[in-house]
Amino acid sequence: MAFDGITVCALVDELNKTLTGGRIFKVAQPESDELLLTVKNEGTTYRLAISVNASVPLVYLTDENRQSPPVAPSFCMLLRKHIQNGRIISVSQPSLERIITLNIEHMDEMGDLAVKKLIIELMGKHSNIIFTDKDNVIMDSIKHVGYNISSIRQVLPGMDYFVPESIKKADPLNTDRSEFAAVVSAFPHDIPKAVSQGYAGISYFTAQMVFSSKEPSQEPDIDAAFFLFNELRKKISEKDFAPEIYFENNEPFEYSVLKYKEHGFKKTLDFKSISALLVYYYREKEKRLRIRQKSADLRKIVAALLEKDIKKYDIHSKQLSDTQKKDKYRVYGELLNTYGYNVSLGSDSVTVPNYYTGEDLTIPLDPQLSALENSKKYFDRYNKLKRTEEAAKVLLSQTEDEIKHLESVQNFLEMASSEDDLSQIKEELVKSGYIKKGSGSSKKVPVRSKPLHYMTKDGFHIYVGKNNIQNEYITFELANGSDWWFHAKKIPGSHVIVKTEGKNLPDSVFEDAARLAAHYSKAGGSSRVEVDYVLRKEVKHPNGSKPGFVVYYTNYSMLIDTDISGLSLIDG
Repeated sequence: MAFDGITVCALVDELNKTLTGGRIFKVAQPESDELLLTVKNEGTTYRLAISVNASVPLVYLTDENRQSPPVAPSFCMLLRKHIQNGRIISVSQPSLERIITLNIEHMDEMGDLAVKKLIIELMGKHSNIIFTDKDNVIMDSIKHVGYNISSIRQVLPGMDYFVPESIKKADPLNTDRSEFAAVVSAFPHDIPKAVSQGYAGISYFTAQMVFSSKEPSQEPDIDAAFFLFNELRKKISEKDFAPEIYFENNEPFEYSVLKYKEHGFKKTLDFKSISALLVYYYREKEKRLRIRQKSADLRKIVAALLEKDIKKYDIHSKQLSDTQKKDKYRVYGELLNTYGYNVSLGSDSVTVPNYYTGEDLTIPLDPQLSALENSKKYFDRYNKLKRTEEAAKVLLSQTEDEIKHLESVQNFLEMASSEDDLSQIKEELVKSGYIKKGSGSSKKVPVRSKPLHYMTKDGFHIYVGKNNIQNEYITFELANGSDWWFHAKKIPGSHVIVKTEGKNLPDSVFEDAARLAAHYSKAGGSSRVEVDYVLRKEVKHPNGSKPGFVVYYTNYSMLIDTDISGLSLIDG
């Protein structure tokens, strides 16, 4: 769910309940596009974080304090002059616009009560914090918008403030059936799309949740759809908010500030406040983005090595293919040795019986050489191609192993969720000779990355390796011979171990472990993946092989989906 008008509505409701009547104790500007207001209200201290960062504009209550720069920016100094120690008399939102207005009462220079407005616009790259007087005259803003930036709406001191017009979208809180029918008519076979594009403040995800029972192929039932739309409006007007995050494969996928009876997600997480939800959701998103940025160099190195090995593999495959004619040259040599007495000097070919097939065979000859010399020439070609074949098979096998290893590293880089995960993968690449160990202190820094640890409903512990070092650890150190081992069939991915504790596993545990092996593999996005499973004692690590490489000669297999949302992650 985007940070839409309904989210803002829930946030305004929360801020009214916590901040209204409170005094602004402190104003700070930690970043060029952020404010942090400390508000004291009825013996409780609140911190209101306001960010108008173009990529993720947010407003939320937080317990976290932020360090301010040594010299406060001019916008911060202006706010301190006018509203520090001021009282928040209300928090408002125009309709379902992504705008929050803090109405603040304070004493002016003459000792009289005055009202100022701190207007927060949460509109992507157009986000801004605008400070106005009671008559909506702009006193200043955290971002100045001049004619060189926008010819439609300038935000500069001394100008009148007005609410930016939504892109001719209807007001969902002030509509009727006829207008709703007109909005839906734009996309009659996709009501969620029609509502999200036709009404202000409603994201496509919210519209999908509201109209989940409406199939795109059906003719729209306006009355039924308008009933559902009114149910949505009723929840909003009655402030019936219930913040909730939806998960897909144990990762935050979407969130909502409204509760839906049918949502299709197996795992959800409820929150008591919209602020707590926003902090959790965007922190998790930001953490994954940060790790992806930090892994960029490693991903680039692995991709380059993989591309190089794939080219090598193609070359060795062609060499091996070219050696397939070696047996033809051997037969030529043998037949010339047998029937060479019939060959006249200077002949450019000879036809002789092929005792391997019982048919005649024509053999090309070098007319300047005798039959025996031609025979020797063909045997030389045969022996050369035989040596080439043996070398190509070895190189092909080595290159294939390297490709599999690098593909597994690629998969684990996508799985990495912490800097410790990346450190362990880098250590693996150093040990494998793909990259050089960095200069600096030789002191080994302990890596705290641990395998993923799941618990089944039946109480069985399942461990999943997040890289090849962990794969080896859980398979050959953590597991014993009677535990069960799982891996996606012939696909790079995680080793999965189920600790049996000497008990027989229910079928559901086999399926849970197989789902984990399928999910944490290169085929994790597929609907069905074939997974091999076998007792751990059947799994061997060949001497000299790459980390995480194993062999097994007997196994069971199953086709399984990759949905692990029903499993409980304990650690890792």
